[in-house]
Amino acid sequence: MAFRLKASALLLSVSLFSVTLPLPAADFFAQLATAPALGTPSLHRRLGQLAPGASPQALRMAAEALACADPNARRLALIDFSRPSTKPRLWVFDLEHHRLLFKELVSHGQGSGDARATAFSNVPDSHQSSLGLFRTMNSYYGRNGYSLRLDGLEPDVNDHAFERAIVIHGADYVSEAFIDKTGRLGRSHGCPAVRTAVTYPLIDSIKDEQYVFAYYPDEEWLASSAERRCDAAAGQQLAQR
Repeated sequence: MAFRLKASALLLSVSLFSVTLPLPAADFFAQLATAPALGTPSLHRRLGQLAPGASPQALRMAAEALACADPNARRLALIDFSRPSTKPRLWVFDLEHHRLLFKELVSHGQGSGDARATAFSNVPDSHQSSLGLFRTMNSYYGRNGYSLRLDGLEPDVNDHAFERAIVIHGADYVSEAFIDKTGRLGRSHGCPAVRTAVTYPLIDSIKDEQYVFAYYPDEEWLASSAERRCDAAAGQQLAQR
């Protein structure tokens, strides 16, 4: 009986202590309860959890590009051209809910290479893919069916994308059957083409002011891309205000 009384007294004293807790201490514990857990991964690490097959450098650069252009972006598509066209190398992330929406095959341009893309260009009629950060525009119906316009954000790297009609669209040559027949995907005129079966939902998931980042470990681009991308993104943000 005495033990129960002591226990009750202890609980009462703890309760009174919590009620009369000094305000600064109360604020501290409130902040502690709402603070992120120690070791919470940064964006590129969270992307890596969702896309372990992507190059760590591609994930890091995509996260840095998004931080420059739009830290509050809801969706991001990453294309890792360091992987061969026979492997999935397009990931679409839902950044709000930390989900992977798509993991897909994607083509590169005829001028960029055979099974692997190794050459990239911003020049019209080069039929090469472009690297860097793109902002998505509107969807539309064109000669390749349902398509998504892209606005290149990196000067001298991909800023001719709209002029070159570099768009995301579906294509019959993006399929496992085509790989089985030829040993690679078919190639475009520079567009990142996807499987026809996912064209509509994939485009709808990233259209209208979302982002696409295309990566390849090109030394010249790696050396200059981040600074130019951030400068261009800052300029566009100011222009939109």
